[in-house]
Amino acid sequence: MNCPLCESTSNPFHKTKFRNYLRCTSCMSIFIEKSFLPTKDEENKRYLEHKNDVYDLKYQNFLKPIVEKVLQFQKPDDEGLDFGAGSHSAIEYLLKQNGYSICIYDPFFHPYNNNLLKTYDYITLTEVVEHFHSPKLEFQKLKGLLNPNGSLYILTHPYDDEIDFENWYYKNDKTHTFFYTKESFEWILNHYGFKNLEIEGRIIQFQK
Repeated sequence: MNCPLCESTSNPFHKTKFRNYLRCTSCMSIFIEKSFLPTKDEENKRYLEHKNDVYDLKYQNFLKPIVEKVLQFQKPDDEGLDFGAGSHSAIEYLLKQNGYSICIYDPFFHPYNNNLLKTYDYITLTEVVEHFHSPKLEFQKLKGLLNPNGSLYILTHPYDDEIDFENWYYKNDKTHTFFYTKESFEWILNHYGFKNLEIEGRIIQFQK
C-alpha cells in the first residue's frame, strides 16, 4: 500500500489484534492498512461518544493553545472556519467570547456544504487530521479554502521515534487512521507550496 499522503512506498511497521500499521519510506507517516479503515457508521458511532462540552473548563483548557494562536495572528474581522467541528464547536464558542466570528463544518454533525464554497483567512482543525483517510486530498481541499496569506491551525499529536508506539495512547482510538511526523508536515509544506510551517508541540501552523 502506498502512503495516502505522499504516495511513496511503505513497509510494515506494527501489528495489533485490531489492525496493521504501515510506515511511509519517504515522509515517515504511519497509517493503517486500507482494509482496517473504519466505515462511516463506525466513525459516526465513535464520534457520538465524544463529549465536546463547550462549557467544560478542562476541554476549554485543552483547546486554549490553538485559540491563543488564532487570537495572536488573526484579527476579529477575519473570516474563519472550524473544519471538523464535531457535535459542538468549543473553538467557535471560545472565539466568539473574544469578538471573533467563525463558520463551522463537520461532515457528520454540521454538513454545511455552502461553507466549503467560499474562502477563509484561517481554518482551525482540532483533533481532525488524524482521522483523514485521504490526507493528500484533504490538504488539497484545505489549501483551496484559504485566502492568500491564510493560515491552517492544526491540533494533533505528531509522532516521533522517541514514542513507544506499542503503548502510545493516540493509536488506540480506532478512528485515528493516520499519524504525522515532522517529515509529513514538511512534505505538505513543499508539495502544496505553503509559505511557512511552524511546529510548536501539538500545534502545527501552515501559512499560504
